[in-house]
Amino acid sequence: MKIPTLFAAVVLLAGSALADVPGLEVKGPYASVKTNKDGSREFFSRTRDMRTITKQTKSADGTLRLTTVYRLSKQGNPLTCDIFDGKGTRLFKSRYGYDPKPGLTFGKLVEEQMFDARVKRVNADRQEIPVRRFLYTYDAQGNRNAPIAITLVPGKDADDLYGPSALEFDPFDGQQPPASNRVNPRAKPLGGQ
Repeated sequence: MKIPTLFAAVVLLAGSALADVPGLEVKGPYASVKTNKDGSREFFSRTRDMRTITKQTKSADGTLRLTTVYRLSKQGNPLTCDIFDGKGTRLFKSRYGYDPKPGLTFGKLVEEQMFDARVKRVNADRQEIPVRRFLYTYDAQGNRNAPIAITLVPGKDADDLYGPSALEFDPFDGQQPPASNRVNPRAKPLGGQ
């Protein structure tokens, strides 16, 4: 097992302050941009129902490198994500697991599993297996420790396969859309069902 040095401090939607995320510019409740030290930029957008976040990573010259699409729970936690290259080819799919037991880590991210979207890998029981897993633990104060990486592709380590796919910060820094733009929680599907 190898702990990836580039991604040792992943924080999933922790509600960080803007000052904690250098280069982040929130453009409103539905869009933000993060400029990185190398000149690359990450463009974040979310749907009006706040259930999908899309991140486009572009190089310093503006070339699209990656697109990551997160699907969120009602509470705003990512449940799954798909990662596409700059040409739109789906590379990876991820799913996230949260601690269901009441206590210090209740509701916190405990595992991230990444699957190769191009080659389905299965075990002896024909169950799909991830190419990489990140396990998250927490200290006594509830702060996340560096993730434990498990790579299931022979000869590869976690850095070879892609780092954690979890969001590293809240790209909207707690900005909520106006109440008039939110989905009506009492709305019913067409047909009144």
